[in-house]
Amino acid sequence: MSSGDSDSLESPSPQRLCLTVLGSGTSMGVPTLACHCEVCRSSDPHDRRTRPSVLLSYHGRNVVIDTTPDFRSQALQSGLEYLDAILYTHGHADHILGLDDIRPFNLKQSSAIPVFASEDTLAILRRTFAYIFAPSSAESSIPQVELHAIDGAFELFGAQIIPVPARHGSVTVNGFRIGSIAYLTDFNTVPQASKDLLRDLDHLILDALRYTPHPMHSTVEQSLALVRELAPRHAWFTHICHDLGHAATNAKLPENVRLAYDGLAFEVDL
Repeated sequence: MSSGDSDSLESPSPQRLCLTVLGSGTSMGVPTLACHCEVCRSSDPHDRRTRPSVLLSYHGRNVVIDTTPDFRSQALQSGLEYLDAILYTHGHADHILGLDDIRPFNLKQSSAIPVFASEDTLAILRRTFAYIFAPSSAESSIPQVELHAIDGAFELFGAQIIPVPARHGSVTVNGFRIGSIAYLTDFNTVPQASKDLLRDLDHLILDALRYTPHPMHSTVEQSLALVRELAPRHAWFTHICHDLGHAATNAKLPENVRLAYDGLAFEVDL
């Protein structure tokens, strides 16, 4: 599998898309606070996982999927210099709470950043970040955003973005397909209509929390079954908790399936 640690962000070739995994961890991150398990004490940098997010770089643009509570450190680590748009999978805290950290990009770019999400997620953003949308003028800088409701596939900077609905417990979430890459985190059920959107992929990044069952997340075995069904050329597991050590888990996985890790980056043709 072609991959590499990304110490700094480089522009992909004009007709290629570069995906960088900003965070591959669960909502609590790894190491998890107050935990002293083997993975949380691991010296392997692949076992240090921030909250789940990816960066898409193509056509000279940078698009982030989810702004986690770790977004500032993720942007610094990846060398992110500008931000052109944000896609949201859903409105849970580990996916949205870094929104305030886009302010330096607003100031540098002198523009609002378009945000794309389901109507339910936009409603959560309006409640959680009420100060952004309050009619009164703020005494300090606030994030500048333009909200756009997702109601089907749309074009963004010359690429088609295809939302891929799934179920995360009782919550409907959106995965996204762009070209031959798809990103589908935080799910336990994928309907057939969405599976049909996930055929013929070069890279599928999908939730695989742990081995033991969870009511809202796919397990390693469930995700392996989905990979066998969809047959992507490469699959990467994300939203990984501290039950899974990077090296030990990879040793048990099929050759074309690996755990994602913070800093993983690869390119595909658009």
